[in-house]
Amino acid sequence: MSIPIASSLASPLPSSIAKCSEEEEKANMAIVFDQYKDRLATLPKKKGWISENIYMYQGFWHHSGRRTSVETVMALQDTFIARPTDIYLITPPKSGTTWLKALVFALVNRNHYQNHNLSTHPLLISNPHKCVPHIESELYRTTPTYVDPHSTRLFGTHISYTSLPQSILDNKCRFVYLFRNPKDVLVSLFHYANKLRDQSRDQMTFEEAFDMFSKGITPNGPYWDHVKGYHKFSLEHPKNVLFLKYEDMMIDTMKNVKRIAKFLGCPFTEEEEVKNVVQEIVRLCSFESLSVVSKHGNLKDGIPNNVFFREGKVGDWKNHLTDEMSRVLDEITKDKFHGLNISF
Repeated sequence: MSIPIASSLASPLPSSIAKCSEEEEKANMAIVFDQYKDRLATLPKKKGWISENIYMYQGFWHHSGRRTSVETVMALQDTFIARPTDIYLITPPKSGTTWLKALVFALVNRNHYQNHNLSTHPLLISNPHKCVPHIESELYRTTPTYVDPHSTRLFGTHISYTSLPQSILDNKCRFVYLFRNPKDVLVSLFHYANKLRDQSRDQMTFEEAFDMFSKGITPNGPYWDHVKGYHKFSLEHPKNVLFLKYEDMMIDTMKNVKRIAKFLGCPFTEEEEVKNVVQEIVRLCSFESLSVVSKHGNLKDGIPNNVFFREGKVGDWKNHLTDEMSRVLDEITKDKFHGLNISF
């Protein structure tokens, strides 16, 4: 039986997030980094996209010394305790993560905020990444994001299937996975990395980014292996994994929001549909609405809120890739996804 979660989800709000200061989190981060420094020294490494180096762990590349990094993956595997009611929103980086977080937060909390003044809705006053934290952030928090042990917890992450904490798999949690055309992922990642790149380093050229991406050397990449891992997982456990494509979400957002709600056990009622509740959620979580809220301020560690919003469109790769670059990525995608029902 599916669990009706719309009334039981205890989602983090900006007021509760503020309980753990950034200074406290940084101190805890330093402890985690120190604990895994010896293991880090044994890992293969390449030149990084944002930080100086990127490290290979369990078949995937990760930053080091950042809030989401190879150290946090190892620490989560050693310490994270999942609950059977947990929900995980998983994406390869730059694949619609912010949008997915907003949509799911809004739909599962719709009963909680239906009587509130719309201007006080968390998504109209804060970044979606504050409303739906990455599981990595729990490692650094003095006060857990979800204090109520009986609440349904909602987390996001970019961690590959092969590196998920065993506790998450053992508890048969629910996953919503969103992936995107690798060409648009490359373009988005290129711009994102240059905005956050260490000030002491030169900006990446697009040719450099293309070379690294096509070789699979990206944060939480190779991209194709990330998608394949969760695709296989979704086929083996269809009741636990909803596998979605960004382009399909863009074509018919309402249809897919309904799919997500049904999958999570909180389908929209006929009355809600008559009252245009689905449309309201889609409008609330539109690129235009979310980007206005995130024009100013920082998320964490000096990362500007607006860095998560650039175009939000399908097909921007045509403005960046040469015909030869497009051909190369098409061939890689065809080879990697051979025999799978995945196409763009």
